[in-house]
Amino acid sequence: MSFQTVTPLPPSGPNTETVNFHRTELGPIMQLYGRMVAAGEWRDYGISSLREVAVFSVFRRTAEHALYRVEKRPKLATKQGMYSVVGTDGRILKRGQDLKSVLRVLERKLIRSVR
Repeated sequence: MSFQTVTPLPPSGPNTETVNFHRTELGPIMQLYGRMVAAGEWRDYGISSLREVAVFSVFRRTAEHALYRVEKRPKLATKQGMYSVVGTDGRILKRGQDLKSVLRVLERKLIRSVR
C-alpha cells in the first residue's frame, strides 16, 4: 500500500473570483440612489461584479449609458483609494478610502437639482 500527498484545490465558485459590494457598502449607495430617484434625477441602476472591480451604475433611463459609476477596486486600497465615482465621459470625479466621502460628490448634484 502506498500513500500519496494530496494537494487541495483552491476553492471555486462565483464569489472567490469576483469583487462584490458588501451590505455595509450598499447601504449608503442605496440611500443616495433613493434620494436621487425621489428628486427625479435617476431612474434605474445596475450592479456588476467582475474579477478586479465591482461597479454600481446609475441611469437616467434604462436604454442609455450610465450617468455615473461607483467602483470598488480593492487592489487600489493602499494606493489611491478603493472607491471611485466615474462620470459618463470616463473621468474620475472623486476617489478615496471612505465610501461616504466619495459619494458626497454626487450629493452636491442633488442639492443643485432641488433649487
